[in-house]
Amino acid sequence: MKRGRPFILAVILFALPALSAAVDDNLPGDSVYQVQAQLTDQAGRVRPWRELRGRPTVVSMFYANCHLTCPLIIANGKALQAQLSPHEYASLDFAMLSIDPERDTPEALMEVAEVHRLDPGHWHLLRPEQSDVRMLAAVLGIRYRAQPDGSFNHTSALILLDGDGRIVARSQVAGVQPDPGFVVAVREHLSATR
Repeated sequence: MKRGRPFILAVILFALPALSAAVDDNLPGDSVYQVQAQLTDQAGRVRPWRELRGRPTVVSMFYANCHLTCPLIIANGKALQAQLSPHEYASLDFAMLSIDPERDTPEALMEVAEVHRLDPGHWHLLRPEQSDVRMLAAVLGIRYRAQPDGSFNHTSALILLDGDGRIVARSQVAGVQPDPGFVVAVREHLSATR
């Protein structure tokens, strides 16, 4: 579940060619927020990827037109949220990044948020620019491939980032209920950041 620094550093080094020439010295070197990317949220607001910095965030990648795996990822995140205390719940955000920005318009993302009754104060459905999808997937360790029918095969994972964008823990999504070890990792991290 938890990946060590060598893995994270290898991913960052792999991604370096697409990172901005001006690395942010205020961010740790292994921060996924070193990637320069613009995102559009479900309300149509454009914001930089690094704007998520500051709070622990559970991140995943999905696409709105998915009817199998992606709803399970969302259900898994909601089940994780349901297991948190009110204080823990208030301290954690969720960010779902689209791997299909061509079709995942703000309206499509808003429909997903409404269908799944996602709390807009904690859930951010985000559409990167097409040119940024592969880089974001690489730094998060998400693999994906477009299929001829318009669907995508992709890694189904929840990834806990600390407030500076370092990967703390990850869990493969296999069902509606979250991995108990991932829940423990989230709770321990939230407790340590109080």
